Amino acid sequence: MKLRARTIGLGVMLMLGAFGTFAPKAFSQEAAVESAKRKVKSKVTPDFPALAKQMNVTGKVKIEATISADGRVTSTKVVGGSPLLVGSAVDALKRWRFEAAAKETTEIIEFDFN
Repeated sequence: MKLRARTIGLGVMLMLGAFGTFAPKAFSQEAAVESAKRKVKSKVTPDFPALAKQMNVTGKVKIEATISADGRVTSTKVVGGSPLLVGSAVDALKRWRFEAAAKETTEIIEFDFN
């Protein structure tokens, strides 16, 4: 009986130890992503759509933007937000300019309409 309890205890300790070794790696990867953000050289503020204003629609719009090495937005993908606000946010983001970099990057940009 004591052998069984020791074996279970050892198994639990090994499992807990294994989980502890994975957590710092995930955290360090997140930190690396945050430090890789490109600086914005010029921003264009999106217009608040008239229909959204009339309907009192507010909120955030998240867009994934692919930025070329020379700093221009080459493509966009809507991640979330009201369909009434998305068009204006995408139009504005396409006119943003970022600092040049060695290669193409992808960024998540968030617009707050309130």
